[in-house]
Amino acid sequence: MAHISIRKVAKSFGALEIIRNVNVEVEDGEFVVLVGPSGCGKSTLLRMIAGLETISDGEISIGDRVVNDLPPKDRDIAMVFQSYALYPHKTVAENIGFPLRMAGRSQRESDERIAAAADILGLMPLLDRYPKELSGGQRQRVAMGRAIVRDPQVFLFDEPLSNLDAKLRVTMRVEIKQLHRRLAATIVYVTHDQVEAMTMADKIVVMQDGRVEQIGRPLDLYDMPQNVFVAGFIGSPAMNLLPGRISAGSDGLVFVPDAGGPPLPVPANAGPSGRRVTYGIRPEHISLSEDGFPVEVVVIEPTGSETLILARTEGITLDAVVRDRVQTNMGGSLRFLIDPMRVHLFDGESGLRI
Repeated sequence: MAHISIRKVAKSFGALEIIRNVNVEVEDGEFVVLVGPSGCGKSTLLRMIAGLETISDGEISIGDRVVNDLPPKDRDIAMVFQSYALYPHKTVAENIGFPLRMAGRSQRESDERIAAAADILGLMPLLDRYPKELSGGQRQRVAMGRAIVRDPQVFLFDEPLSNLDAKLRVTMRVEIKQLHRRLAATIVYVTHDQVEAMTMADKIVVMQDGRVEQIGRPLDLYDMPQNVFVAGFIGSPAMNLLPGRISAGSDGLVFVPDAGGPPLPVPANAGPSGRRVTYGIRPEHISLSEDGFPVEVVVIEPTGSETLILARTEGITLDAVVRDRVQTNMGGSLRFLIDPMRVHLFDGESGLRI
């Protein structure tokens, strides 16, 4: 396997900048996820690593080689696409072994590699079937097997699970993580699903508008988002974000939302009074308590293990996630309590974490 260095990389189509001064280091054997909303540039960056897109500026290295001008076939990478890209007229074994045939490998070596990949992915009983006879998850495993037989330095995944249903996505996430552990592979994985990113990555690269907003371990990004965008993107349901200002209350500093509503508690270092901030609190960090402020329930969604609540108080709405079985209906009343130590504050102008 190999490390990847992305240094000051940019990509433009005419006057339109798609990737802007991106710097990312992927260590040998690391599972790195590029995540962000549609159109943020993550797939373009992956295609630049693969050699499927040219680089307008900067440098990409795989191992000790600068690969800016190398064609894809010479980069020693394997890519798994969203669409599976299987040959419908070839069997599973023939699809997996196609890269070996193109490389001129002997039949004996090809058979051994195909069998090894099929064994890893649980495809041995399916080797004689055709893609039309497979489920979506089985087709994706075949696409992964075709990548494994090449024994590349780097695996690239471009939203490979987006065509699968929710239950199968969970299963395939586990399989890809197990594959990473078994092969000790260097993997760069693109998704727009932040839950996928949180559950799979050793390191997450959060992108927006062609820029890197933050790089870090999943729980570091969750606990310490460096700006409003990352705070709102990482976490499901999304963090509550309210614009307003810090004010001096009778018992110390509080947050006063622009849209109205009760003053909300803040950490001791929130000052000075009058400071413009964006106030963030995750839904799971709002609890129900008689000591809290009153809210009106707009929507309530019991899921069994937890209850999702959308509530309104004066001009603001808040999402909450609680473990309790809540006995109320839409239009009912509850009381929310916020722990000031769970509050995130961001500068009102720059959006950066305070």
